[in-house]
Amino acid sequence: MRVTLGIDPGTATVGYAVVVEDHSVLRLLACGVISTPSTQEFPQRLRAIFHELSVLIATHHPDDVAVEELFFARNARTAIAVGQGRGVVLLAAAEAGLEVCEYTPMQVKQAVQGYGSATKHQVGEMVKLLLKLSEVPKPDDAADAAAIAICHLHSSRMARVHTLPQ
Repeated sequence: MRVTLGIDPGTATVGYAVVVEDHSVLRLLACGVISTPSTQEFPQRLRAIFHELSVLIATHHPDDVAVEELFFARNARTAIAVGQGRGVVLLAAAEAGLEVCEYTPMQVKQAVQGYGSATKHQVGEMVKLLLKLSEVPKPDDAADAAAIAICHLHSSRMARVHTLPQ
C-alpha cells in the first residue's frame, strides 16, 4: 500500500488530495483546499499553509508528496507568490522527512488523461473515473491535486517495474 499527498500549490488556495494505491487500485482518502484570506499579511498566509499541510501530513502519514511544478505565468507577481507557496509546500514535506516529486502540468495531464493538452474538464472526469467517485472533486484545485497524486502513483509504479531485477 502506498499513500501519496498530491498538492496543487498556490497562496490563496492550495489544493490537496490524499490518494492510496493498494494492489494497483486507487482510492481517495481526503481532498480539499487550504484557503488563506487576501486580507491577511502574506507571511501569515504562508504560515497558515505550512501549518495546515503539517496537520495533513501528521493525520494521513503519506509515503511521499507530489507537487505540480510552477508553470510560466504571464503575471510575474502571481508567479512569485505561487513560487513562495510552493516553497512552503516543499518545506512542510522536508520537515516531515518525505520524498517530494514534481510534475509539470503536461506530465499530469498525460499520466491521467493520456493527452498532454487535455482540458481541465477532461482531467477532472478521468480523476472521477480512476478514483471511482460519484462526481469530480470540487473545487478544481482539489481535483488538480488528485490528478497530481495519480500521476505520481502511475509514474512511480512504472519506475518500480523498470527497476525490478531481470
